[in-house]
Amino acid sequence: MQQKVDFSVLELAVVGEGISLQKVFQNSLELANLAESLGYTRFWLAEHHNMKSIASSATAILIDYIANGTKSIRVGSGGIMLPNHSPLIVAEQFGTLGALYPGRIDLGLGRAPGTDQITAQAIRSDRMNSVYQFPHEIEEIRRYFTNTRETTKVRATVAEGVEMPFYILGSSTDSAHLAAAKGLPYVFASHFAPNQLFQALEIYRSEFQPSEYLSEPYTIAGINVIVADTDAEAERLSTSSLRMILGVLSQNPDYLQEPEDFNEDYAYLKMQPAVQQMMKYAFFGSPASVRDKTEAFLKDTGVNELIVTSHIYHQEDRLKSYRLFAEIMKEINAVPAS
Repeated sequence: MQQKVDFSVLELAVVGEGISLQKVFQNSLELANLAESLGYTRFWLAEHHNMKSIASSATAILIDYIANGTKSIRVGSGGIMLPNHSPLIVAEQFGTLGALYPGRIDLGLGRAPGTDQITAQAIRSDRMNSVYQFPHEIEEIRRYFTNTRETTKVRATVAEGVEMPFYILGSSTDSAHLAAAKGLPYVFASHFAPNQLFQALEIYRSEFQPSEYLSEPYTIAGINVIVADTDAEAERLSTSSLRMILGVLSQNPDYLQEPEDFNEDYAYLKMQPAVQQMMKYAFFGSPASVRDKTEAFLKDTGVNELIVTSHIYHQEDRLKSYRLFAEIMKEINAVPAS
């Protein structure tokens, strides 16, 4: 394990029952400001569509809102689902963001739809063709940022010359090959799709080709975290997350619900194979418990950075969890590498 591991926030702007969208966005900004003050490296927003419990669908607009309301933390996409978009429009949007907030914007790109197939078809009718063109479209965006020729017929002039780090996102091994071949940082969605994590990391590291962007592999892995004063309190807070997972698995998603006492029904739900799979890297508990789980994860994976998501109903509980996790990471990073 490296001596220092960066830690970041993955925000979905989750909508709780009875909470207005305006308040959801204000809560996201409040969390970003706290993360900035606590030493989190970046604050990323994830693109999802047609999900009433997730409000991060207009991802680039929210990135602007968060970047404008903070001072130094990196802000970006975790990620933009590229097959949903024209590469030219992505370059123009992120070129504009990069010009407005120099040196602070990240462009994370994925190929999943971030929604169901019917909605994906409504977003972009030729989406499946674009999925197969994912590597080519990444290069197309890169060319818009690096173009220096005024004779180019199609240009994203607001992007030209703007600093824009690219990150490849994935939940399977496909994107590991791509990120390695292009010499780009690789981000694995182990917070909800853990099965191929180790295989993907091995592929990426073994096939990595140094590039103008990166001289050696750089890996980020997602985890779910709820930290509270005690294991029992974290377990109670996790009931909101468990019901959200149940809604996803049953294809009946709902707003994030207030937490309840953890009972036999939740214990039974937590033992179901599909739930256990999604929660494989869900670290819920007291600071001591979460630290043990986090240290084990870092030792097993050797990732350079953790990106944390937390589905917690009450904002004060969510802020406290991120505050406690920052303390955990600072303790971990203070220990000499072994």
